Amino acid sequence: MYENYSRQALPSKEYRALLGSAVCVFNSNNSFIIENILSHDDNNKYSWYNLIDGPSGELALSIKETITKKSGTKIASLFNEVVGMRNRIIHSFQVTYKDEQVLATKKKNGEQSIITEVYLYDFIEKNEALSILLNDFRGD
Repeated sequence: MYENYSRQALPSKEYRALLGSAVCVFNSNNSFIIENILSHDDNNKYSWYNLIDGPSGELALSIKETITKKSGTKIASLFNEVVGMRNRIIHSFQVTYKDEQVLATKKKNGEQSIITEVYLYDFIEKNEALSILLNDFRGD
C-alpha cells in the first residue's frame, strides 16, 4: 500500500493503526511506571529526568526499590514482559508476507517471526492490564 506522503510500500492502514496504538499504550505505561516510582521513592533517589531519559528495560532496579518493595512482583513482571514485546516491535524489519507488508522480528537465537495483528492486540491488552495494576497501586 502506498500513501501520497510516501512512495515506499507500507502495511495496511489497520495494521499501522494497531502499531501506533501499541506504541502509544506502551509510552503511556512507561510514563505511568515512572510516576509510580517517583511517588513511592521514599529516599528521593530518582529524578524524572534520569528515569525518562533511560531505556525502559533499565527501570528494573528503580521498580524493585519502589513499586515491588510495596506491592510484590506482579507489576515488575508484567512491565518486563511488555518491554520485551515492545523491543520486538521497535527492532523489527518490514517484509512481504501473504502479499501484504508487515513487520517481522528476529530473536537472538535467530528465530524469526511475523508481528501479527494478534501479537499487537495481545501487546495492547497486556498494557491495559498493566495500566489497571498501576492505577490500583497509585491508589494505595
